[in-house]
Amino acid sequence: QEQLVEFGGGLVQPGGSLRLSCLASGFTLDLDYYAIGWFRQAPGKGREGVACMSVGVGKGYSYYVDSVKGRFTASREKGENRVSLKMDNLKSEDTAVYYCAAADAGYGCYEGRLSRGEFDRWGQGTQVTVAS
Repeated sequence: QEQLVEFGGGLVQPGGSLRLSCLASGFTLDLDYYAIGWFRQAPGKGREGVACMSVGVGKGYSYYVDSVKGRFTASREKGENRVSLKMDNLKSEDTAVYYCAAADAGYGCYEGRLSRGEFDRWGQGTQVTVAS
């Protein structure tokens, strides 16, 4: 059974940092085979694509929504079956449930955009609360 599990959420003060991790089981979270996306859903709002990574033909893609550019960094942990989202300089508007998701290679993550509907493996989410 293919599963994704997020962990690392919590309460942090504005300006602080958190590192979210997404662990895969039942499949190998290899960017040669999967695109990885990070999404979030704040109370009363829809699910928003935050970042994604993929490896295309001859090149790789990464995407960040404007509101997190320069503050969030997505990465794959070498030697481990997981990916991470490092979040720095957190703001109150970053408060949300954060999800990781995977799509088959060639789908979901493109240059300059992310296609939420093409991600078909989802974690259960982890809460991030930014408050003083």
